[in-house]
Amino acid sequence: MGVAGSFPSFAGRPPGPVMGRDEADRTLARLGAEHEAIETSLLALEEHAGRRLLEGATLSGVTKERWGPTKRSITLLWQYFDTYAGTLASAREIRARRRYPGRSDLVALTDLLRGDGVTVAHQAVAGPSASLTGPARLSERFTLEELVARMNELYAQALDMVLASDSVWSALPARIDLLAAELRRTGSLAHSVGVRPGEHPAGDDLESIAEELTALREQVISDPLAFWVPGPGSAAPGGGRPDTTRYDRAARALEDVRREIEAVLAVRQDAEQRLVQVRDLLSRANRTLAEARLARGEVLAKIAASEVPAVSGPPTVLQERLATASAYRRHAQWNRLSPLLESLEREAEDELLRARESLTSVTEPLAVRAELRGRLDAYRAKVVRHGLAEDPLLVERYDAARRMLWSAPCDLRVAEQAVLRYQRAATDQLTPRGPGGHDGQGETS
Repeated sequence: MGVAGSFPSFAGRPPGPVMGRDEADRTLARLGAEHEAIETSLLALEEHAGRRLLEGATLSGVTKERWGPTKRSITLLWQYFDTYAGTLASAREIRARRRYPGRSDLVALTDLLRGDGVTVAHQAVAGPSASLTGPARLSERFTLEELVARMNELYAQALDMVLASDSVWSALPARIDLLAAELRRTGSLAHSVGVRPGEHPAGDDLESIAEELTALREQVISDPLAFWVPGPGSAAPGGGRPDTTRYDRAARALEDVRREIEAVLAVRQDAEQRLVQVRDLLSRANRTLAEARLARGEVLAKIAASEVPAVSGPPTVLQERLATASAYRRHAQWNRLSPLLESLEREAEDELLRARESLTSVTEPLAVRAELRGRLDAYRAKVVRHGLAEDPLLVERYDAARRMLWSAPCDLRVAEQAVLRYQRAATDQLTPRGPGGHDGQGETS
């Protein structure tokens, strides 16, 4: 965002030699581009999912302590930016008075663009504990470069907290929920073989794991920064990783309990366990095939000129053989059950694999469309960053490609060609035309 680093202060002395017309024009052009970059960064921060979650969450601990100052930092950032934009507008107004500015105009431009007369009032953050770095001040004076450096500092601090919180929220709650679902399945299985709290150590362990996961999820939601490990020596905002120590410990404990319950099952009812696994495989295969059938209908409705393979029905023959195997177990016909169960295990795994392959094959056109959308948006973002968002050719080709990709039915072949045309046009526009092109344009009048 803007220009980072340390800038000189001009407080108490003139801002240096009076700028010439060409130098003033180049400076205004550079500051204009910098203004757009800062505004884009601030808007992205404002719309970031992590910031919105921080606004709406009931926070505690470290996150609560840091979010208050960070919110004030963001408010102050916008205040600084408004002042920066106002100063730039004033400078542009002076420059627009005459094609060939007189000395008085150049002196005024020099004072605005280099001097320390940029004043920021702090009415919006006045009050007890309002200052971020020390006692509250009614106003501050900066040069434009010093103001940008200050904005960079506050932006990096705010972005670091937003990215860290978002990373934790994106990583841990979903994993905790998946582990909790696995815990419920394991608990149901344990109950079926008599493993209960107070009656078996594994039952007590399951109860402790459930309590730990409940507490862990609540703490992650309310205090994500307590589960953030900054990267060693990393100065970039968001550098670090979520701390999964407690989650990993709970996952290992659940895995240990699961293995213990499997040992109990192996001793008490090996055959029943294997039948349950076959039922689970076939159930997952049925659900996957049902999902594939739904996805096929969606593809046929949304993707044009696409060959979508048919999806087979549920494996009824395997279900009938599974019923036969269950009857063998009820009647203790182990000699007949053993070979049948072995073949059922292999075929059920093959059936699930076939169902997954069918789902992958059916949804491939949607994946291709998603990839094209992502590529189009990535090049659009690159074009915007380079200030070419209003280029007529790029706007025309972007709109054409976007209409094709976001309409139904979508012709993937035609849409891909439209994306490629936009990609080539963007690449052509972003390729420098020759050495020193920018400086040469800045000195032409």
